[in-house]
Amino acid sequence: MINIAGRNSSLIALVSLLLLAGCSRDKDATPVADEPDDSKVSSAVSLQQNHLSIEVPTYSGSTSCSGCHQKESTAWEGSHHAHAMRSASEESVLGNFNNSTFTYRGITTTFYKREGTYYVETEGMEGNLEEFPIAFTFGVAPLQQYLIQFPGGRLQALSIAWDSRPKADGGQRWFHLYPDEIIDHSDSLHWSGNNQNWNFMCADCHSTNLQKNYDLNTDTFQTSWSEMNVACESCHGPASKHLEWAYGQQPNLENFGFSIELQKVNINNWKMNLDSGIASIKAAKTSTEMQICAQCHSRRATFLPGAVPGSQFLDHYNPALLQPPLYHVDGQINEEVYVYGSFLQSKMYAAGVTCSNCHEPHGLQLRSNGDGICAQCHLPGKFAQTEHHLHPVNSPGARCVSCHMPAKNYMLIDSRRDHSFRIPRPDLSDQIKTPNACTNCHKGKSNQWAAEILRDRFGPPERTHFGEALYAGFSGQVDAEGKLSELIIDSQQPTIARATAITLLPQYLSRHSVQLLQSIAQGDQPLLSLALAQSLDRIPEPLRPPLGIPLLYEPERVTRSLAANALAAFSMENYSEPVRQQFSLALREYVASEHFNSDRPESLANLAGLHRQRGNIHQAEAFYRRAIKKAPDYTPAYINLADLYRAEGREKESENTLRKALGRAQGNAAIHHSLGLSLIRQGLHSEAISYLKKAAEAKETDSRYIYVYAIALHSADNPTQALAILEKGFEQFPTSVDILQALISINRESGDLEKAKKYEAFLAGNN
Repeated sequence: MINIAGRNSSLIALVSLLLLAGCSRDKDATPVADEPDDSKVSSAVSLQQNHLSIEVPTYSGSTSCSGCHQKESTAWEGSHHAHAMRSASEESVLGNFNNSTFTYRGITTTFYKREGTYYVETEGMEGNLEEFPIAFTFGVAPLQQYLIQFPGGRLQALSIAWDSRPKADGGQRWFHLYPDEIIDHSDSLHWSGNNQNWNFMCADCHSTNLQKNYDLNTDTFQTSWSEMNVACESCHGPASKHLEWAYGQQPNLENFGFSIELQKVNINNWKMNLDSGIASIKAAKTSTEMQICAQCHSRRATFLPGAVPGSQFLDHYNPALLQPPLYHVDGQINEEVYVYGSFLQSKMYAAGVTCSNCHEPHGLQLRSNGDGICAQCHLPGKFAQTEHHLHPVNSPGARCVSCHMPAKNYMLIDSRRDHSFRIPRPDLSDQIKTPNACTNCHKGKSNQWAAEILRDRFGPPERTHFGEALYAGFSGQVDAEGKLSELIIDSQQPTIARATAITLLPQYLSRHSVQLLQSIAQGDQPLLSLALAQSLDRIPEPLRPPLGIPLLYEPERVTRSLAANALAAFSMENYSEPVRQQFSLALREYVASEHFNSDRPESLANLAGLHRQRGNIHQAEAFYRRAIKKAPDYTPAYINLADLYRAEGREKESENTLRKALGRAQGNAAIHHSLGLSLIRQGLHSEAISYLKKAAEAKETDSRYIYVYAIALHSADNPTQALAILEKGFEQFPTSVDILQALISINRESGDLEKAKKYEAFLAGNN
């Protein structure tokens, strides 16, 4: 066998420079933390947020608001927020329930009404046609979904939805949200499955003061809300104290009795620069309003419950950064990401623009029609000119949003615009594999054609785009480390792009980049600290404590909790008592979060991983098994359980677990790879190679899978085939150190020194 060192081996010399105190792996079983039930988590969070106040404001309902705020209430009543979720009734149901039918993959679903109740007959969770009453409507335009009650407090969202657009626009019809997918009753995407569960997937952003209340022991929900839809107190907070202020009972309450004050937008605070044609505002800063809107209008995981208006976003939510496939590498929207991550990239956000500058917050309509919304801050005399937009006046291409806010459909018919307000960059599209607004409209024209037009009119771009560095990081380019490092330290670039670069840096570490991460760990920028915490478990073990210990003291709960989890396998004995206490606190917060989300297989697997790190093998096995029972097609739980069995010397159980996983995911490269390794450990080399081959040839393969397959062939006295596999792998992964070093070794072994030197040159370039 060829023994090839990893690229991070040279970093160990840095440990003595960075370690604050000795920190070793804990070999003995260590208690995780108290594992509270959901009600205890909610109570603890509520007390913490209200500073142990005895008199906590309570929710009063939107009817208590309309008496004094009639204009706002009337606008809200017609909004999507007001119609976010309603009981199924003649007033709320838009779909055709007049014995209409819809056929998907050979299964005919029928919609009908009987004695005032709406019903659907469709494929149930066992694969048979069943009748289900419709409990609630979900949404209103451009589509409406329907929720069905299941035992255990579950609500499930039917995958067949009603297109509520006018018939002339293609609407007034039933359609399936996944028309190109083959989804049967055993699939997690089936409407009765985990990924269509309202309690987790949808509920907290469609109702006011939602409490999920999941009980892991009984596997049931007791989900509750103050109001079924998104009402006044979702954004303003509990109103009981405000009502006391309004009725003169406590006239001196700060913020009129609310925990925060949402100020009305005043466009007169913005001053127009007549030379540039762009308005600006003094003292631009992140607004309270943005923190509130982001709670729902972002792609994020709920970390802990209890968020109210005024709560710190990163205390309760773990936001997605600019990773594919959610975003293109330049930050353009790809999958459904809900605005916030896009807006953080924009010059608008940097200049101090906030949501209500453009969106009226009660009726949710734009404040002006067409380009008038942009003209608030961008002089039409400068920008609504052919010299700027390069299209005929009043044509679709002349609209601001056509170039700066391109749209994409989600759920087939729901058109949503990219809120990064970017300048089109067709010059980058071929280089970093991204779309652009120009050739999205001008079909058949090349990216180069569009780039030349923009260059002739406006000159070359002023600065490097952060997408170039992220592309280098995601694609494993030779100069990725340098580009990522430059992006991270460039304070003029969007913070969310710099944070994304931090998550990519661990695979390219050198002395320089480790020192850069150390400065991030000691810094005061919350999103950068969060990114480091998110990627801490991918950093070599000797470097984790010096980078992770400072993160335990971050004010943001998500950051310090993720850091504690990444440090869970280490002993804190050699640290001071304050450090040990802070670690214990942060780890308890992490455990509370995973228990809050234990209705999901991912959180059950995370708890299993934590128990394993702490040496609690039986508990780890039990949680992995729970994850598999919860979601039989969740393959990471099988793979990790099999690895636990491997580490415990239970190789046959490891093999059997992986074979069960293959029954659920025949084409999964990771399963084939893991099963191949298990068989090698059992001495079954011939059968093992067949599985390693499937992993290496899979569509979603990895450079490591190709490398291991080639080494297995080499060990089986087949160096010629091994070289062929490695050479093909090199074409696919030209910066893989493993593949390059194997090519060098095997070519030297076979006497082809010229080829060996060629690959040595590539390797030197990588390093």
